[in-house]
Amino acid sequence: MNSRTYQICTHCVMDTTDPEITFDGQGVCNHCHDFKDHQLPQLLGGAAGAAALDELVVKIKEDGKNKEYDCIIGISGGIDSSYVAYRVLQLGLRPLAVHVDTGWNSELAVGNIEKIVSALNIDLHTTVIDWDEMRDLQLAFLRSGVSNCDVPQDHAFVAVLFKLAAQKNVRWIISGHNLQTESILPDAWGYTSIDRKHLRAIHHRFGKRRLKTFPTYSLFDYTLYWPYVKKIKIVKMLNFEDYNKQKAKQFLIEKFGWRDYGGKHYESRFTKFFQSYYLPKKFGFDKRRAHLASLVVSGQTSREQALAELQTPPYVETEALEDCSFIAKKLGITKNELEQIIQAPPKTYLDYPSNADLIKRLLHIKGRLARFMRRDSQG
Repeated sequence: MNSRTYQICTHCVMDTTDPEITFDGQGVCNHCHDFKDHQLPQLLGGAAGAAALDELVVKIKEDGKNKEYDCIIGISGGIDSSYVAYRVLQLGLRPLAVHVDTGWNSELAVGNIEKIVSALNIDLHTTVIDWDEMRDLQLAFLRSGVSNCDVPQDHAFVAVLFKLAAQKNVRWIISGHNLQTESILPDAWGYTSIDRKHLRAIHHRFGKRRLKTFPTYSLFDYTLYWPYVKKIKIVKMLNFEDYNKQKAKQFLIEKFGWRDYGGKHYESRFTKFFQSYYLPKKFGFDKRRAHLASLVVSGQTSREQALAELQTPPYVETEALEDCSFIAKKLGITKNELEQIIQAPPKTYLDYPSNADLIKRLLHIKGRLARFMRRDSQG
């Protein structure tokens, strides 16, 4: 899909498998520059981060007075969300942990969630997505040939969190997303999950059953109603701290008996298959490269260590065969049908209706406003 002469960044490990990547005269890529210029300023850490977080916690507690919970946290069983669950209690907050079961949980993820909420004595709310609807939508995205086949799960996660926050009159959602480990993800490798028009267009074309209960939300909900009418805010708490993924993992293992599941977002059986097999086979890119590049630019690993990890294949062949069999059986198709889907010509989100232009304008405005507010707050 990419006819450019191969080049790899001299600072991180991003390369021309991102067809839109650019390099400066020293061979440093645009992702590194974007992190330094726009994302690094959002990482506080140290005394400044602690002071800002303390101020935020006071606000959350004030807004949550006389309510059963003062914040909501999503919990998947992964490192970031598990660590956030521990930290919010340390800060004296009263969270409701929310898990969205899309039918793809690994046994390790389920075990990790149980260990964390039990040890911390946190209330857990689990929303189970109707499997027939989830299966139909997941198959529709696979048959569409687009790169981001995780849109159904990601869209449902956000819908459930915000709708539950609105229902319970909770104004704060604390997210485990952080720029230390998730700052880099090329636009050309996928498409946003917030576009309901896109989700419905693909399902209308390739789906076979009506989505009666599957949780969705509109751009109006996401950009106006939830943040400004219901006044619900998302806090990326780990951006206020000197968060280190490896240290957090070791801490969770020692304190809670948390178990590693082997890769970023691999707490979902589908996401593991999608990232480690579907994307490399169909599109020729390896999402580990973006994950590792994020760790390089944030100083959590060296470029040499990242390059060494990328020398190993994204999947073990025997494990891939087992995963493909599992995915095909759970989706109700044959392994041959799944392989035909993977071998079919790749598509992009541009092949289907979407709100891409509107979203781009909205995100641009949001980004400029956020940068203006940061500069204003700094004097």
